[in-house]
Amino acid sequence: MSRNIRERRGRGAAEDDDVEVSVVVGGGAGKAADSPPRKGGLLNTELYGVPATDLCAILSVYFVQGSMNLSRIAQSLFLKDELNLTPAQVSLVESSSYIPWTIKPIYGFLSDSLPLNGYKRKSYLQICGILNSAAWIFYAYYVDSPVMATVAIVSSAVGTACSDVVVDSVVVERSRDQATAGSLQSLCWMSYAAGAIVSSFFSGRLVQELGSRGVFKLTACVPLLTFLFSFALHERRVRGAESKKPLASRVSDQANKLAKAVRQPAILYPTLFIFMFQATPNPEGAFFFFKSEKLGFTPDFLGQVNFVSRVAMLAGIGVYNRSLKQVPLRTVFKWVIISGFLLGSTQLLLISGYNKTLGISDEVFALGDTAVLTVLGQLSFMPLLVLAAQICPEGVEATLFATLMSILNSGSFIGTSLGASLTSLFGVTSENFDNMFALVSTCLLLQLVPLFFLKMIPADITSEE
Repeated sequence: MSRNIRERRGRGAAEDDDVEVSVVVGGGAGKAADSPPRKGGLLNTELYGVPATDLCAILSVYFVQGSMNLSRIAQSLFLKDELNLTPAQVSLVESSSYIPWTIKPIYGFLSDSLPLNGYKRKSYLQICGILNSAAWIFYAYYVDSPVMATVAIVSSAVGTACSDVVVDSVVVERSRDQATAGSLQSLCWMSYAAGAIVSSFFSGRLVQELGSRGVFKLTACVPLLTFLFSFALHERRVRGAESKKPLASRVSDQANKLAKAVRQPAILYPTLFIFMFQATPNPEGAFFFFKSEKLGFTPDFLGQVNFVSRVAMLAGIGVYNRSLKQVPLRTVFKWVIISGFLLGSTQLLLISGYNKTLGISDEVFALGDTAVLTVLGQLSFMPLLVLAAQICPEGVEATLFATLMSILNSGSFIGTSLGASLTSLFGVTSENFDNMFALVSTCLLLQLVPLFFLKMIPADITSEE
Protein backbone atom coordinates (compact mmCIF):
# COMPACT_ATOMS: atom_id res chain seq x y z
CA MET A 1 0.00 0.00 0.00
CA SER A 2 1.28 3.47 -0.78
CA ARG A 3 1.96 5.26 2.50
CA ASN A 4 3.55 8.65 2.33
CA ILE A 5 3.50 11.30 5.04
CA ARG A 6 4.25 14.49 3.20
CA GLU A 7 5.57 13.47 -0.13
CA ARG A 8 3.37 13.04 1.96
CA ARG A 9 3.79 11.83 2.13
CA GLY A 10 3.15 11.90 3.25
CA ARG A 11 4.75 14.11 3.79
CA GLY A 12 4.33 13.36 4.82
CA ALA A 13 0.31 14.29 5.86
CA ALA A 14 -3.67 15.08 5.64
CA GLU A 15 -6.53 16.27 7.74
CA ASP A 16 -10.26 16.09 7.49
CA ASP A 17 -13.75 17.58 7.60
CA ASP A 18 -16.05 18.89 4.94
CA VAL A 19 -14.52 21.37 2.55
CA GLU A 20 -17.59 23.58 2.37
CA VAL A 21 -16.23 27.14 2.68
CA SER A 22 -18.06 29.42 5.07
CA VAL A 23 -17.17 33.11 5.45
CA VAL A 24 -17.31 34.80 8.83
CA VAL A 25 -17.02 38.58 8.87
CA GLY A 26 -15.57 39.92 12.11
CA GLY A 27 -13.84 38.18 15.00
CA GLY A 28 -13.44 34.41 15.07
CA ALA A 29 -12.89 31.85 17.78
CA GLY A 30 -9.74 30.57 16.14
CA LYS A 31 -7.84 33.87 16.25
CA ALA A 32 -4.27 33.45 17.43
CA ALA A 33 -2.89 35.28 20.40
CA ASP A 34 0.15 36.50 18.47
CA SER A 35 -1.79 38.03 15.58
CA PRO A 36 -1.60 41.84 15.39
CA PRO A 37 -4.72 44.01 15.61
CA ARG A 38 -6.95 44.11 12.54
CA LYS A 39 -8.24 47.40 11.18
CA GLY A 40 -11.08 46.26 8.97
CA GLY A 41 -11.80 45.54 5.32
CA LEU A 42 -10.11 42.46 3.91
CA LEU A 43 -7.97 42.13 7.04
CA ASN A 44 -11.17 41.72 9.08
CA THR A 45 -12.66 39.06 6.79
CA GLU A 46 -12.33 35.57 8.17
CA LEU A 47 -12.66 32.07 6.78
CA TYR A 48 -13.01 29.37 9.44
CA GLY A 49 -12.16 32.04 12.02
CA VAL A 50 -8.85 32.90 10.30
CA PRO A 51 -8.11 36.31 8.73
CA ALA A 52 -8.17 36.03 4.94
CA THR A 53 -4.61 37.32 4.48
CA ASP A 54 -3.24 34.76 6.93
CA LEU A 55 -5.23 32.01 5.25
CA CYS A 56 -3.79 32.97 1.86
CA ALA A 57 -0.27 32.80 3.27
CA ILE A 58 -0.92 29.42 4.92
CA LEU A 59 -2.51 27.88 1.83
CA SER A 60 0.31 29.20 -0.34
CA VAL A 61 2.93 27.41 1.76
CA TYR A 62 0.99 24.14 1.56
CA PHE A 63 0.61 24.57 -2.20
CA VAL A 64 4.36 25.07 -2.57
CA GLN A 65 5.08 21.96 -0.51
CA GLY A 66 2.80 19.94 -2.75
CA SER A 67 4.45 21.37 -5.84
CA MET A 68 7.82 19.95 -4.75
CA ASN A 69 6.48 16.69 -6.18
CA LEU A 70 7.71 18.08 -9.51
CA SER A 71 11.11 16.41 -9.07
CA ARG A 72 9.96 13.01 -7.84
CA ILE A 73 10.26 11.08 -11.11
CA ALA A 74 13.33 13.04 -12.23
CA GLN A 75 15.14 12.11 -9.03
CA SER A 76 14.38 8.39 -9.30
CA LEU A 77 15.42 8.30 -12.96
CA PHE A 78 18.57 10.29 -12.20
CA LEU A 79 19.64 7.84 -9.51
CA LYS A 80 18.79 4.87 -11.73
CA ASP A 81 20.18 6.02 -15.07
CA GLU A 82 22.92 8.58 -14.36
CA LEU A 83 24.31 7.20 -11.10
CA ASN A 84 23.57 3.57 -12.11
CA LEU A 85 22.24 2.55 -8.70
CA THR A 86 20.41 -0.72 -8.02
CA PRO A 87 16.78 -0.80 -6.82
CA ALA A 88 17.90 -1.36 -3.21
CA GLN A 89 20.43 1.48 -3.43
CA VAL A 90 17.88 3.88 -4.91
CA SER A 91 15.48 3.05 -2.07
CA LEU A 92 18.15 3.71 0.55
CA VAL A 93 19.28 7.01 -0.99
CA GLU A 94 15.71 8.24 -1.38
CA SER A 95 14.82 7.10 2.13
CA SER A 96 17.38 9.60 3.44
CA SER A 97 14.75 12.26 2.76
CA TYR A 98 12.86 10.92 5.80
CA ILE A 99 15.74 11.62 8.20
CA PRO A 100 15.05 15.37 8.64
CA TRP A 101 11.40 14.53 9.18
CA THR A 102 12.28 12.26 12.10
CA ILE A 103 13.77 15.16 14.09
CA LYS A 104 10.88 17.57 13.65
CA PRO A 105 10.64 18.24 17.42
CA ILE A 106 13.96 20.10 17.11
CA TYR A 107 12.43 22.49 14.59
CA GLY A 108 9.41 22.78 16.85
CA PHE A 109 11.52 23.66 19.89
CA LEU A 110 13.42 26.25 17.87
CA SER A 111 10.29 27.78 16.37
CA ASP A 112 8.40 27.92 19.66
CA SER A 113 11.35 28.96 21.85
CA LEU A 114 13.84 30.94 19.76
CA PRO A 115 12.39 33.83 17.73
CA LEU A 116 14.53 35.04 14.84
CA ASN A 117 14.48 38.79 14.34
CA GLY A 118 11.53 38.86 16.74
CA TYR A 119 9.40 36.30 14.86
CA LYS A 120 8.68 32.66 15.67
CA ARG A 121 7.16 31.71 12.32
CA LYS A 122 7.84 33.91 9.30
CA SER A 123 11.62 34.14 9.81
CA TYR A 124 11.90 30.35 9.79
CA LEU A 125 9.77 30.11 6.65
CA GLN A 126 12.08 32.54 4.88
CA ILE A 127 15.24 30.62 5.83
CA CYS A 128 13.65 27.30 4.84
CA GLY A 129 12.71 28.60 1.41
CA ILE A 130 16.26 29.71 0.68
CA LEU A 131 17.83 26.49 2.00
CA ASN A 132 15.50 24.30 -0.03
CA SER A 133 16.17 26.23 -3.22
CA ALA A 134 19.94 26.07 -2.69
CA ALA A 135 19.76 22.29 -2.25
CA TRP A 136 18.12 21.83 -5.64
CA ILE A 137 20.61 24.16 -7.33
CA PHE A 138 23.38 21.99 -5.87
CA TYR A 139 21.56 18.88 -7.14
CA ALA A 140 21.22 20.34 -10.63
CA TYR A 141 24.83 21.44 -11.09
CA TYR A 142 27.13 19.45 -8.82
CA VAL A 143 25.74 16.04 -7.83
CA ASP A 144 27.64 13.17 -9.46
CA SER A 145 27.74 10.49 -6.74
CA PRO A 146 25.34 8.77 -4.32
CA VAL A 147 26.89 10.64 -1.37
CA MET A 148 26.39 14.03 -2.99
CA ALA A 149 22.86 13.07 -3.97
CA THR A 150 22.15 12.12 -0.37
CA VAL A 151 23.50 15.48 0.85
CA ALA A 152 21.23 17.34 -1.58
CA ILE A 153 18.20 15.23 -0.68
CA VAL A 154 18.71 15.67 3.07
CA SER A 155 19.33 19.43 2.74
CA SER A 156 16.16 19.90 0.73
CA ALA A 157 14.21 17.78 3.20
CA VAL A 158 15.45 19.92 6.11
CA GLY A 159 14.01 23.01 4.45
CA THR A 160 10.72 21.29 3.67
CA ALA A 161 10.37 19.61 7.07
CA CYS A 162 11.12 22.76 9.05
CA SER A 163 8.67 24.85 7.01
CA ASP A 164 6.12 22.09 7.49
CA VAL A 165 6.50 22.32 11.28
CA VAL A 166 6.12 26.08 11.22
CA VAL A 167 3.06 26.21 8.98
CA ASP A 168 1.42 23.35 10.88
CA SER A 169 1.86 25.29 14.10
CA VAL A 170 0.26 28.35 12.52
CA VAL A 171 -2.71 26.22 11.48
CA VAL A 172 -3.06 24.79 14.98
CA GLU A 173 -2.86 28.28 16.52
CA ARG A 174 -5.65 29.43 14.24
CA SER A 175 -7.87 26.36 14.73
CA ARG A 176 -8.43 26.05 18.47
CA ASP A 177 -12.18 26.07 17.90
CA GLN A 178 -12.92 22.36 17.38
CA ALA A 179 -15.96 23.23 15.26
CA THR A 180 -13.67 24.68 12.57
CA ALA A 181 -10.41 22.80 13.19
CA GLY A 182 -11.12 19.96 10.80
CA SER A 183 -12.41 22.26 8.08
CA LEU A 184 -9.35 24.50 8.19
CA GLN A 185 -6.92 21.59 8.19
CA SER A 186 -8.78 19.87 5.38
CA LEU A 187 -8.60 23.07 3.32
CA CYS A 188 -4.85 23.25 3.94
CA TRP A 189 -4.32 19.74 2.70
CA MET A 190 -6.58 20.34 -0.26
CA SER A 191 -4.16 23.14 -1.16
CA TYR A 192 -1.22 20.75 -0.73
CA ALA A 193 -2.92 18.19 -2.94
CA ALA A 194 -3.66 20.83 -5.57
CA GLY A 195 0.03 21.73 -5.75
CA ALA A 196 0.93 18.06 -5.98
CA ILE A 197 -1.60 17.49 -8.77
CA VAL A 198 -0.36 20.41 -10.86
CA SER A 199 3.30 19.42 -10.49
CA SER A 200 2.58 15.72 -11.10
CA PHE A 201 0.79 16.51 -14.33
CA PHE A 202 3.97 17.98 -15.80
CA SER A 203 6.62 15.94 -13.93
CA GLY A 204 7.07 13.11 -16.43
CA ARG A 205 6.89 15.20 -19.59
CA LEU A 206 9.37 17.73 -18.22
CA VAL A 207 11.91 14.95 -17.67
CA GLN A 208 11.62 13.99 -21.34
CA GLU A 209 11.92 17.63 -22.44
CA LEU A 210 14.51 19.01 -20.00
CA GLY A 211 16.24 15.96 -18.55
CA SER A 212 16.57 15.28 -14.85
CA ARG A 213 18.99 18.13 -14.14
CA GLY A 214 16.74 20.55 -16.00
CA VAL A 215 13.84 19.55 -13.77
CA PHE A 216 16.04 20.07 -10.71
CA LYS A 217 16.76 23.64 -11.86
CA LEU A 218 13.05 24.28 -12.26
CA THR A 219 12.35 22.74 -8.86
CA ALA A 220 14.83 25.15 -7.27
CA CYS A 221 12.48 28.02 -8.12
CA VAL A 222 9.53 26.54 -6.24
CA PRO A 223 10.76 26.94 -2.62
CA LEU A 224 11.43 30.62 -3.25
CA LEU A 225 7.66 31.06 -3.25
CA THR A 226 7.65 30.01 0.41
CA PHE A 227 10.09 32.85 1.07
CA LEU A 228 7.82 35.35 -0.68
CA PHE A 229 4.51 34.14 0.74
CA SER A 230 5.86 34.27 4.30
CA PHE A 231 5.72 38.07 4.19
CA ALA A 232 1.91 37.90 3.97
CA LEU A 233 1.70 36.14 7.34
CA HIS A 234 0.65 38.45 10.17
CA GLU A 235 2.66 37.85 13.32
CA ARG A 236 3.35 40.01 16.33
CA ARG A 237 6.98 40.55 17.20
CA VAL A 238 8.10 38.89 20.42
CA ARG A 239 9.23 41.53 22.90
CA GLY A 240 9.88 42.02 26.59
CA ALA A 241 10.35 39.29 29.17
CA GLU A 242 9.42 36.46 26.80
CA SER A 243 12.21 37.19 24.34
CA LYS A 244 14.75 37.76 27.15
CA LYS A 245 13.97 34.51 28.93
CA PRO A 246 17.01 32.15 28.78
CA LEU A 247 16.87 29.62 25.97
CA ALA A 248 17.48 26.70 28.34
CA SER A 249 14.50 27.77 30.45
CA ARG A 250 12.30 28.12 27.38
CA VAL A 251 13.30 24.69 26.11
CA SER A 252 12.62 23.21 29.54
CA ASP A 253 9.16 24.79 29.58
CA GLN A 254 8.43 23.39 26.13
CA ALA A 255 9.65 19.93 27.13
CA ASN A 256 7.42 19.89 30.20
CA LYS A 257 4.37 20.91 28.18
CA LEU A 258 5.22 18.30 25.55
CA ALA A 259 5.61 15.54 28.14
CA LYS A 260 2.22 16.41 29.60
CA ALA A 261 0.58 16.36 26.18
CA VAL A 262 1.98 13.05 24.96
CA ARG A 263 0.79 11.24 28.08
CA GLN A 264 -2.76 11.55 26.81
CA PRO A 265 -3.86 8.08 25.63
CA ALA A 266 -5.92 9.59 22.82
CA ILE A 267 -2.64 10.67 21.17
CA LEU A 268 -0.06 8.20 22.48
CA TYR A 269 -1.68 4.89 21.59
CA PRO A 270 -2.96 5.78 18.10
CA THR A 271 0.47 7.24 17.33
CA LEU A 272 2.26 4.04 18.36
CA PHE A 273 -0.15 2.03 16.26
CA ILE A 274 0.34 4.20 13.18
CA PHE A 275 4.10 3.96 13.68
CA MET A 276 3.82 0.19 13.31
CA PHE A 277 1.55 0.64 10.31
CA GLN A 278 4.11 2.90 8.63
CA ALA A 279 7.03 0.65 9.57
CA THR A 280 5.83 -2.32 7.53
CA PRO A 281 8.11 -3.00 4.50
CA ASN A 282 7.49 -0.92 1.41
CA PRO A 283 8.80 -2.28 -1.94
CA GLU A 284 8.15 0.98 -3.81
CA GLY A 285 11.74 1.30 -5.04
CA ALA A 286 11.70 -2.15 -6.61
CA PHE A 287 8.32 -1.43 -8.15
CA PHE A 288 9.66 1.73 -9.80
CA PHE A 289 12.38 -0.31 -11.50
CA PHE A 290 9.88 -3.00 -12.46
CA LYS A 291 7.59 -0.47 -14.13
CA SER A 292 10.35 1.44 -15.92
CA GLU A 293 12.62 -1.47 -16.90
CA LYS A 294 10.42 -4.58 -17.12
CA LEU A 295 7.16 -2.99 -18.29
CA GLY A 296 8.87 -0.23 -20.26
CA PHE A 297 6.84 2.67 -18.87
CA THR A 298 8.14 6.00 -20.20
CA PRO A 299 8.84 9.02 -17.96
CA ASP A 300 5.74 10.67 -19.40
CA PHE A 301 3.54 7.73 -18.42
CA LEU A 302 5.17 7.49 -14.99
CA GLY A 303 4.20 11.13 -14.60
CA GLN A 304 0.62 10.22 -15.46
CA VAL A 305 0.68 7.52 -12.77
CA ASN A 306 2.00 10.10 -10.32
CA PHE A 307 -0.75 12.49 -11.40
CA VAL A 308 -3.44 9.87 -10.81
CA SER A 309 -2.09 9.22 -7.32
CA ARG A 310 -2.41 12.91 -6.44
CA VAL A 311 -5.97 13.10 -7.74
CA ALA A 312 -6.72 10.01 -5.69
CA MET A 313 -5.35 11.84 -2.65
CA LEU A 314 -8.16 14.36 -2.99
CA ALA A 315 -10.63 11.53 -3.49
CA GLY A 316 -9.42 9.97 -0.25
CA ILE A 317 -10.04 13.23 1.61
CA GLY A 318 -13.53 13.42 0.12
CA VAL A 319 -14.40 9.84 1.03
CA TYR A 320 -13.26 10.34 4.60
CA ASN A 321 -15.09 13.67 4.97
CA ARG A 322 -18.39 12.26 3.81
CA SER A 323 -18.33 8.75 5.21
CA LEU A 324 -15.81 8.12 7.97
CA LYS A 325 -15.54 11.16 10.24
CA GLN A 326 -17.79 9.64 12.89
CA VAL A 327 -16.54 6.07 12.53
CA PRO A 328 -14.29 4.88 15.40
CA LEU A 329 -10.61 4.99 14.52
CA ARG A 330 -10.15 1.33 15.36
CA THR A 331 -12.80 0.35 12.83
CA VAL A 332 -11.33 2.63 10.16
CA PHE A 333 -7.84 1.19 10.52
CA LYS A 334 -9.04 -2.40 10.64
CA TRP A 335 -10.83 -2.16 7.32
CA VAL A 336 -8.08 -0.07 5.74
CA ILE A 337 -5.50 -2.75 6.58
CA ILE A 338 -7.68 -5.60 5.36
CA SER A 339 -8.68 -3.72 2.20
CA GLY A 340 -5.07 -2.73 1.61
CA PHE A 341 -3.96 -6.35 1.73
CA LEU A 342 -6.72 -7.56 -0.60
CA LEU A 343 -6.43 -4.74 -3.12
CA GLY A 344 -2.65 -4.58 -2.81
CA SER A 345 -2.55 -8.21 -3.86
CA THR A 346 -3.70 -7.09 -7.30
CA GLN A 347 -0.11 -5.94 -7.84
CA LEU A 348 0.75 -9.62 -8.12
CA LEU A 349 -1.43 -9.77 -11.23
CA LEU A 350 0.70 -7.06 -12.82
CA ILE A 351 3.93 -8.80 -11.84
CA SER A 352 2.80 -12.17 -13.20
CA GLY A 353 1.29 -10.62 -16.33
CA TYR A 354 -2.08 -12.20 -15.59
CA ASN A 355 -3.76 -8.83 -16.09
CA LYS A 356 -3.18 -9.26 -19.84
CA THR A 357 -4.98 -12.61 -19.70
CA LEU A 358 -7.92 -10.67 -18.25
CA GLY A 359 -7.71 -8.25 -21.16
CA ILE A 360 -6.31 -5.35 -19.12
CA SER A 361 -3.19 -3.61 -20.40
CA ASP A 362 -0.27 -2.90 -18.07
CA GLU A 363 -0.85 0.84 -18.36
CA VAL A 364 -4.55 0.75 -17.47
CA PHE A 365 -3.96 -1.70 -14.65
CA ALA A 366 -1.15 0.41 -13.16
CA LEU A 367 -3.28 3.56 -13.23
CA GLY A 368 -6.25 1.89 -11.57
CA ASP A 369 -4.14 0.14 -8.97
CA THR A 370 -2.38 3.38 -8.05
CA ALA A 371 -5.65 5.26 -7.65
CA VAL A 372 -7.23 2.68 -5.34
CA LEU A 373 -4.19 2.19 -3.11
CA THR A 374 -3.62 5.93 -2.77
CA VAL A 375 -7.20 6.44 -1.57
CA LEU A 376 -6.68 3.71 1.02
CA GLY A 377 -3.40 5.23 2.14
CA GLN A 378 -5.08 8.60 2.61
CA LEU A 379 -7.92 7.06 4.61
CA SER A 380 -5.42 5.48 6.99
CA PHE A 381 -3.60 8.73 7.75
CA MET A 382 -6.21 11.46 8.09
CA PRO A 383 -7.98 10.68 11.41
CA LEU A 384 -4.99 10.99 13.72
CA LEU A 385 -3.93 14.39 12.44
CA VAL A 386 -7.20 16.18 13.16
CA LEU A 387 -7.29 14.58 16.59
CA ALA A 388 -3.72 15.74 17.25
CA ALA A 389 -4.50 19.32 16.24
CA GLN A 390 -7.56 19.46 18.48
CA ILE A 391 -5.65 18.58 21.66
CA CYS A 392 -2.46 20.61 21.11
CA PRO A 393 -1.98 22.80 24.22
CA GLU A 394 -1.25 26.48 23.69
CA GLY A 395 2.44 27.35 23.53
CA VAL A 396 3.64 23.95 22.32
CA GLU A 397 1.78 23.64 19.02
CA ALA A 398 4.80 23.24 16.79
CA THR A 399 6.59 20.91 19.19
CA LEU A 400 3.72 18.49 19.77
CA PHE A 401 2.65 18.32 16.16
CA ALA A 402 6.28 17.89 15.13
CA THR A 403 6.75 15.05 17.62
CA LEU A 404 3.74 13.18 16.30
CA MET A 405 4.80 13.59 12.68
CA SER A 406 8.37 12.69 13.56
CA ILE A 407 7.23 9.36 14.96
CA LEU A 408 5.19 8.65 11.85
CA ASN A 409 8.01 9.58 9.51
CA SER A 410 10.39 7.40 11.52
CA GLY A 411 8.03 4.56 10.73
CA SER A 412 8.12 5.45 7.04
CA PHE A 413 11.91 5.54 7.10
CA ILE A 414 12.04 2.10 8.70
CA GLY A 415 9.44 0.75 6.26
CA THR A 416 11.38 2.01 3.23
CA SER A 417 14.67 0.71 4.62
CA LEU A 418 13.14 -2.70 5.31
CA GLY A 419 11.77 -2.71 1.78
CA ALA A 420 15.25 -1.97 0.42
CA SER A 421 16.74 -4.75 2.55
CA LEU A 422 14.16 -7.26 1.35
CA THR A 423 14.73 -6.14 -2.24
CA SER A 424 18.42 -6.94 -1.86
CA LEU A 425 17.68 -10.18 0.00
CA PHE A 426 15.39 -11.43 -2.78
CA GLY A 427 17.96 -10.49 -5.41
CA VAL A 428 15.76 -8.04 -7.32
CA THR A 429 17.90 -5.83 -9.56
CA SER A 430 17.40 -3.62 -12.60
CA GLU A 431 17.84 -6.70 -14.80
CA ASN A 432 16.49 -9.52 -12.62
CA PHE A 433 12.86 -9.53 -11.47
CA ASP A 434 12.50 -13.29 -10.99
CA ASN A 435 11.75 -12.91 -7.27
CA MET A 436 9.58 -9.80 -7.59
CA PHE A 437 6.43 -11.84 -6.92
CA ALA A 438 7.92 -13.27 -3.70
CA LEU A 439 9.15 -9.83 -2.58
CA VAL A 440 5.76 -8.15 -2.94
CA SER A 441 3.95 -11.14 -1.39
CA THR A 442 6.19 -10.95 1.68
CA CYS A 443 5.61 -7.22 2.08
CA LEU A 444 1.84 -7.67 1.76
CA LEU A 445 1.77 -10.33 4.47
CA LEU A 446 3.84 -8.17 6.83
CA GLN A 447 1.39 -5.30 6.32
CA LEU A 448 -1.19 -7.39 8.19
CA VAL A 449 0.86 -7.31 11.41
CA PRO A 450 -0.75 -4.07 12.73
CA LEU A 451 -4.09 -5.91 12.90
CA PHE A 452 -2.84 -7.59 16.07
CA PHE A 453 -2.31 -4.19 17.73
CA LEU A 454 -5.66 -2.54 16.98
CA LYS A 455 -6.50 -2.47 20.69
CA MET A 456 -3.92 0.27 21.11
CA ILE A 457 -6.58 2.54 19.64
CA PRO A 458 -9.48 3.24 22.06
CA ALA A 459 -12.61 1.70 20.61
CA ASP A 460 -14.81 4.78 20.91
CA ILE A 461 -12.48 7.52 19.64
CA THR A 462 -13.49 9.27 16.42
CA SER A 463 -11.96 12.20 14.59
CA GLU A 464 -14.70 14.57 15.70
CA GLU A 465 -14.24 14.14 19.44
